[in-house]
Amino acid sequence: MTMMTEELRPLAGRSLFASSFALALLASTMLTSTVARADDDGVHFRPGHLLVSRTAYDNKAATITAGITQLPPNCVAPNCVTATANGTYPMVFNNVLVDGSFGITAKIMLDELRLNGQPVRSLEVPNSAERGISANKDQLVTSFPSKSELALNLSLDRRTVSFMGYLAPVDAIDVSNSNTPDVVDPTNPVTSSYSRVIAEVDENGHFRFTKTNAYSGNNGRAAILNDQHGANVFYTVGNAGNGGNPQPNGIIVGAGAQIMTEAHVPLAQQPDPGLPTPVGSFNITQLGLKADKVGKDTNFRGLTVFNNVIYVTKGSGGNGVNTVYFIDTSGFDANGKPLACPNGAGVPSASASLPITPIVYNASQLQTLGVTPYNMCVLKGFPTNLAKTATTFPFGIWFANAKTLYVADEGNGIATYDASSKTYTAAAAQTSAGLQKWVFNDATGSWTLAYTLQAGLDLGMPYTVQGYPTGNNAATNLPWSPATDGLRNITGRVNRDGTVAIWATTSTVSGSGDQGADPNKLVMITDQLAATTLPTNEKFVTVRSAGFAEALRGVSFTPGTDFDHDEADARGSCGHDHHADDCRDAD
Repeated sequence: MTMMTEELRPLAGRSLFASSFALALLASTMLTSTVARADDDGVHFRPGHLLVSRTAYDNKAATITAGITQLPPNCVAPNCVTATANGTYPMVFNNVLVDGSFGITAKIMLDELRLNGQPVRSLEVPNSAERGISANKDQLVTSFPSKSELALNLSLDRRTVSFMGYLAPVDAIDVSNSNTPDVVDPTNPVTSSYSRVIAEVDENGHFRFTKTNAYSGNNGRAAILNDQHGANVFYTVGNAGNGGNPQPNGIIVGAGAQIMTEAHVPLAQQPDPGLPTPVGSFNITQLGLKADKVGKDTNFRGLTVFNNVIYVTKGSGGNGVNTVYFIDTSGFDANGKPLACPNGAGVPSASASLPITPIVYNASQLQTLGVTPYNMCVLKGFPTNLAKTATTFPFGIWFANAKTLYVADEGNGIATYDASSKTYTAAAAQTSAGLQKWVFNDATGSWTLAYTLQAGLDLGMPYTVQGYPTGNNAATNLPWSPATDGLRNITGRVNRDGTVAIWATTSTVSGSGDQGADPNKLVMITDQLAATTLPTNEKFVTVRSAGFAEALRGVSFTPGTDFDHDEADARGSCGHDHHADDCRDAD
């Protein structure tokens, strides 16, 4: 077995927050630590470090042949188009301009980093490109350009980290819009079928996988394991559907927030998971708005659990409302409306408890009302306007405490470019993209936006990537060079000095055929927790940059990290030789 390299030490005499120059220098360095395989001995993630999910495209020109390969694979007329580019990165993703479902699966890496971005080790998630991984072995891939995938979340008792992907081989085409085995939409132009899978990894790099038929026609995006009090259930979010309207019942019940039992046997031994099992449902009619496409109000992206409440975000799509939601478990009033929000918006009950079973829905109403009863609410104070008029695009969420919530806004994705100023002007002009800080107002009983952190993100300003094409993409007539458009997944911690440290992966705009395929960044900022007006001296710094044919997706702390216990006994989860950039007790 391959032995792990020694952990890299931080810069001598420097704390995490002491030198933005050091951070910028580290950001220019590629991850060089040993790559571990899933069955290696000696893998041990160190509590208190960061864990970042990274996908790497293998850049094989022969994967697709321009002018010959038919897309989607095994398509049926009139849903067939011919590829316009071969498998060479990044030109391959120009194929999305002719095939709206286009994507290619790629391997997943879990990078352990010190809090200042220094690499420790990388663990490769089992995949078909590895020796000995046959079709009947546990494995998982992501769709490389699918920007909403691979969020990382610690389980509720913090012993494992969970994420989602596909039971498919590397270099499979259009998997992210495929059907799932038990939920087949005959109108979906992608005829292939692949299970969606939840993965979890523990401190020792051991994986466990759980299959689901949810998210047919689209993708699962985030998962959290409730492993408290013997629950052993996952909460997940994602989207479903890639066909016509009306959607099959399985698509309607397979979108949004789901719940499923953790599996304890290999994928090949798991029974058919059956139809999806929703745990939360929302409809814009709860806000007094006119109903739109059934099943599309729950196109969720971000996911967290705080104080026994599940929170999710919606930030894309033309249906529903882009905002922050929670699942209400307090029951229903005499009219069948959630007690926490009879008018669609509210705050969780003080006695909230986490669900451990799915919604018992009325199947006869799926085609007209979707999954009923509706048991979700918009978090009071957050936007309630229709997505088609939205100017905010929520993604990741993190609670610093019960009255402070940070929301990542990924930006509008508009790649309007001005050659004279060399700027993506729509991205640069945004006022909501970046990191929003929301505080709870006791007087009104609702949340209020305090400010949005953007300094240092350089929204709309193109940056260079080594090996990346220069000039314009002939297919879009826009520059290849990407620029930051906002933030996606986030995690954070509260420091003893009254600050919070927050890490986030960036979103991009570019002239690429698919902006989700752009190399992006991991950034970090320190904010004054008590501040309610924008501080003038806070700015993001880059702690890690994706390289050529790479993308960074999720960020969390490593399995076993428990800052509550770190405060009481730093050595309990940070190790006997912890450093100032590793554990919360050292500011």
